[in-house]
Amino acid sequence: MSGFKVVQPGILTLIQDGGRIGHHRIGLTTGGPLDREAFLWANRLLGNSSNATVLEVSIGGLMLEAQIDSAIVLTGGELPLKINGVEQERWCVHPVKAGDRIEAGFSTAGARGYLAVAGGFQIAYSFDSAATVTRESLGGLNGDKLAQGDLLVAQPATVPRLRLPEQHRPDYSADVTLRVICGYQQHAFSQVQKRMFFSSEYTVTDRADRMGYRLEGPQITPSIDGILSEGICHGAIQVPADGQPIVLLNDRQTIGGYPKIGSMIARDTGRMCQLLSGAKVSFEEISVEDAHNLHWLAQRRSAQVELESLD
Repeated sequence: MSGFKVVQPGILTLIQDGGRIGHHRIGLTTGGPLDREAFLWANRLLGNSSNATVLEVSIGGLMLEAQIDSAIVLTGGELPLKINGVEQERWCVHPVKAGDRIEAGFSTAGARGYLAVAGGFQIAYSFDSAATVTRESLGGLNGDKLAQGDLLVAQPATVPRLRLPEQHRPDYSADVTLRVICGYQQHAFSQVQKRMFFSSEYTVTDRADRMGYRLEGPQITPSIDGILSEGICHGAIQVPADGQPIVLLNDRQTIGGYPKIGSMIARDTGRMCQLLSGAKVSFEEISVEDAHNLHWLAQRRSAQVELESLD
């Protein structure tokens, strides 16, 4: 077997595909890429399946050594990309040869990058997915983050050199307004509490990870202390006893018992997950119909983007 050898694993580099769908009934969470948009662009630029396995590189510090001739691309946060010590453009396909060293440096904006290879990394599935969820010791190579000396199997490949035009690349530098659909438990929050939530600014704390982003700001107090544990959707915003919201993400537990004021739309969870500790966020209430429209408009716009050829 050959592919890419891990020389330096970085702070937190995880093998991810589209996620482990359909297994909540046995207590397995979804996993998958936190920034799905960047994940999909990485695979599209290489002509991969939209579910092909990539590396999610948190903060940076990754170094790989190619053992095959192939092509790679790095999308997502601004992690400097170098091949054999020479800085390269992100959001752009680059050929690599056996012996080349590939580095994803430490981020200057955005928390996570997505390093994809032509054809995807060849990782065995666990419960229909290669997605790594470290809390469950499931997926990836051994249910954990990458380690020095790991081998990421891939096949030799030659693909066209394509580039995503700069005007279509996400901006990871600014604080953001995140859109929320209120759920049936919104009635546990008075109108005053809801107005406070939607008119206030919150700060991303250092307790922000793949399970959930814990925020700090004005205290939101529901009229109930808790509920019977129930299934939790992606983006659900729980409000525990301290009144500080928690946005639940890909590696969340499948059930929980805190009141939820609503759920953030999936497009915005990806944007939030690129924020580092100290960033500011605010919330905007939208309807289910608005969320559907935003989703399909974004899908349509992405499909119409013409990639630039560099060959």
